[in-house]
Amino acid sequence: MRPRPPVKGRGVFSGTGLIVMCLAATLAALVFPVWSYTDRPETTPNVLSAHTLRTSYGPLSALDQDFLTKVRLAGLWELPAGRQAQSKGTTAAVRTAGRHLVEGHRFLDERVRDVAGRLHLDLPDEPNEQQRQWLDRLGRTQGAEYDREFATILRLAHGKVFTVVAQVRASTRNSLVRELADDANTTVLDHIRVLEATGYVDFDAVARDLAGDSAPPAAVPGPAVPGPAVPGPAVPGPAVPPPASPSPYYTLPPPAYSPPPD
Repeated sequence: MRPRPPVKGRGVFSGTGLIVMCLAATLAALVFPVWSYTDRPETTPNVLSAHTLRTSYGPLSALDQDFLTKVRLAGLWELPAGRQAQSKGTTAAVRTAGRHLVEGHRFLDERVRDVAGRLHLDLPDEPNEQQRQWLDRLGRTQGAEYDREFATILRLAHGKVFTVVAQVRASTRNSLVRELADDANTTVLDHIRVLEATGYVDFDAVARDLAGDSAPPAAVPGPAVPGPAVPGPAVPGPAVPPPASPSPYYTLPPPAYSPPPD
């Protein structure tokens, strides 16, 4: 019995098929990572910078994080400054400005701590060195000198943070930060208005300091914007403007109240 002759081409076909299968597997391994990430927004390593954190509310940039820290720091020193102005202010307008600071920063401090907790971001627990110096400076003054120092220092501080709020509101991609920036914008603008309404803000000192970005200089003696002459020894401060009408788009801070009659 003669052996069966081998089938021609079977060995060649098997070897070629194995090579084709290996090439297909290699190609699939190369293509799959690209395909799997095609429909996932902002998941590639180079989408965000090293200083930007990923959150479920959107990217949290370095500027966003700095903004949250500044809002917290503002409350840590402006709340006690506002309480102090309510007792040391010599005019109804200064005391009213102090009340606005207390109400506004109590509201913002609660908001920023809630936002930071949801974003797992740590916040400071005490004022920074410059803010402690401002509080110490206010604590050493009395009478009309205190009114001038309070109005000018606080107006300067709010002017600086106002620009940060605007930049964050315009650029942030994080929904929680965006909402907080809305509230901060309303609160800071309210505080700027009531501080200016005291008649004691030294606008020349504010302009010089903002241009030089340094610590606030001492206010020039005498009200920067003297009010109209009033008979008698007492000169009441200017009337505080009424609060802005509520916005339909976001929650406003607690309403301001008119000063009680002296």
